[in-house]
Amino acid sequence: MSASHAVWFSGPRTVELRPAEVGEPGPGQVLVEAELSAISAGSELLAYRGLVPSELEPDLPTVEGSFAFPLKFGYACVGRVLAVGPGVVGPGVGQRVFALHPHQSLFAAPADLIVTLPGGMAPEVGVFYANLETAFNVLLDAHPRLGETVAIFGQGVVGLLITGLARLAGAGRIIAIDPLPPRRAAAVRLGADLALSPEEAEPPRLRELGAGRGLDLAIEASGTASALQTALDAVAFQGTVVACAWYGSKPLALELGDRFHRQRLRLISSQVSNLDPGLSPRWDRARRTRAVLDLLPRLDLADLITHRLPLARAADAYRLLDERPAEALQVTLTYDER
Repeated sequence: MSASHAVWFSGPRTVELRPAEVGEPGPGQVLVEAELSAISAGSELLAYRGLVPSELEPDLPTVEGSFAFPLKFGYACVGRVLAVGPGVVGPGVGQRVFALHPHQSLFAAPADLIVTLPGGMAPEVGVFYANLETAFNVLLDAHPRLGETVAIFGQGVVGLLITGLARLAGAGRIIAIDPLPPRRAAAVRLGADLALSPEEAEPPRLRELGAGRGLDLAIEASGTASALQTALDAVAFQGTVVACAWYGSKPLALELGDRFHRQRLRLISSQVSNLDPGLSPRWDRARRTRAVLDLLPRLDLADLITHRLPLARAADAYRLLDERPAEALQVTLTYDER
């Protein structure tokens, strides 16, 4: 058995570093030594704040505990393979991999939650695999067309990646909306034509930016009810709003009795665990994985990392994202202090 340490939430906004004993990988498992892991400012921060319904079951087998606490959470870790268990076909010893695993210095994970990264890819790029997969899935659900006007509400990491992919997909005009100036600047670097604060993005102005008819497509990645309402109020006749943020247990109140009804608007959900069934004759998880790996080096991702804190300072990392979001974009934990 080898010693390891993992991040746990023992209660809302309470972080502990707990020891974990890790043995040799079993059948179908891969033993990984962590190099870098990323904290999600979306779903993970919801869990940290205690804003996930306590009865909801975690959907990853690597997550331990429950949303009622204590909870070992996280899903974006890059490391090196130390050993593989019987029956594993894929990553070899010494290869760099991405793992859908919580923040832990050494761990054994199911091989089907491991993605082998291309040779030479830096951890600072590979650590974005999960968020880019989420953003890619949003584009598959939203399918923006050439020349269309698209607004993306929320320019956290996932929102920024959606912005970059929308530019690659050929959207005509991309409008990024976020309250924080550094995020708006990053959105422009990744391909937005215009970056607005929520106060500047009133529905009449957004409809005018959509050639007077309204937005063709709006993607809500901020997790705020006001942004979702603005998106619904700004899209064109038969326009589409894609909600990809996780709201957790936060209550929402939307006005659906007027424009939403008469304009025949579409409101759809996008979630990375499943692909659009309508794409199943041509798309599956394996194809999506290959596409995301191809896209990782095409976007300027490493520059999105604003903070690297050692695992021992995990509590500080979460407080930073929770209390001072204007100072941070992607916060990562490092493991080379062992």
